Amino acid sequence: MRPTMPVSPTRALTSLAAAAALVALTACSSATADEPASEEEPVDAAGNGVEGVEIATVVGDGIDVHAEPGGEEVLHTLASPNDFGVERAFLVERNEGEWLQVLLPVRPNGSTGWVRSDEVWLTSTEYRVEVDTGDFAFTVFDGDEEVRTGVIGTGEGETPTPEGRYYFTELLQPPDPEGPYGVYAFGLSGFSETLETFAGGPGQLAVHGTNDEDALGREISHGCVRVSNEDITWMAENLPIGTPVEISG
Repeated sequence: MRPTMPVSPTRALTSLAAAAALVALTACSSATADEPASEEEPVDAAGNGVEGVEIATVVGDGIDVHAEPGGEEVLHTLASPNDFGVERAFLVERNEGEWLQVLLPVRPNGSTGWVRSDEVWLTSTEYRVEVDTGDFAFTVFDGDEEVRTGVIGTGEGETPTPEGRYYFTELLQPPDPEGPYGVYAFGLSGFSETLETFAGGPGQLAVHGTNDEDALGREISHGCVRVSNEDITWMAENLPIGTPVEISG
């Protein structure tokens, strides 16, 4: 099932293809980030501050990502929908009117590039998620208001959860809600920094539920962030694709 724009936070993939794709996300069984992009307040074409952050969703079947606004060098050409069948979306780091600097779902973590504003559809959110791997906790903010907190499981040993600034790229609904991914899984724009591949996939990070909530509060994964099924359900019902996620130690 391919979601239509805008991407609803409650829409999820339920096909067998989605189930297979879930396996490729890093960190669902037990066993140094680049500098994050600028956190300057987003601005509109007139230079005025906007509420929250902007999310850019591609309106065509692909988009060129440029090295500079107005420049000819193309860093990436990214298809839409993405590999999970979801419309390609970016977290906007800076709005220069005709050009947007966006955080990219590519290696290395924290990569940015520029896209034309007439090739995307802009929405905004005041939600953000802060993940503290040292305290094994997450906090969701709506603006300055703390609206939800919970316990997490993180990467272990040689597969730690990498610090950095990311965003939700897709929402998947595993076919088996009692499986290791729990009831929902959000893909992140970042990747493991110690695993180039995982289960046939690129080592993409995720925030997902779990079938072993007693294991939360410690290092248990290959890099993904695990939360309770109750917490991931709340996130799925409230947080849109594009929501920023800050991971710190």
